[in-house]
Amino acid sequence: MMNRREALSRVAIIMGGTILGADAFASGIKISTTNISLTKADIAFLNEVAETILPATKTPGAKAAKVGEFMQIMVNDCYETKDQAIFTEGIKKLDEASTKLNGKTFMQSTPAQRTNLLIALDKEAKDYQKTKKWEDPKHYFSMMKELTLTGYFTSEIGATKALRHVAVPGKFIGSYPYKKGDKAWATS
Repeated sequence: MMNRREALSRVAIIMGGTILGADAFASGIKISTTNISLTKADIAFLNEVAETILPATKTPGAKAAKVGEFMQIMVNDCYETKDQAIFTEGIKKLDEASTKLNGKTFMQSTPAQRTNLLIALDKEAKDYQKTKKWEDPKHYFSMMKELTLTGYFTSEIGATKALRHVAVPGKFIGSYPYKKGDKAWATS
């Protein structure tokens, strides 16, 4: 039987460019990782960042899917040592950016202040992406955002509450009815 850590590692290999980076995936090289240790406060922080990106609405948000814990596992198991350092430093940088913008830490900020901060960081990350060279590292916020989306939509909550879910798909129906506004599909 496969444990969760092994399953997530295999998902990372399948997703290739999103988690590992296209160059590592394409070349088949073994990445070197270290075992980072995030505190409970760090994981709570990442859950709040994720919840700001994907808040609870009619469906549970990213915090309910425990995306902070997912991030720790993925960064530990699938990020190269240099990317692990960028990610963990990113936690500090995000908090510093909050203090600079809002005069208080991310955890002390209001939901509106958090949203405004993450919108600014997303713009910063997109601007960085436009000018970065191939060998330059990813922006820390891009890593957090990608892991939030991956963690949420591959979780049970994301797949069954935010998406339409078919546990075991039956026959292929190429023209399945879809109305504008329907949820996307998830299968397991």
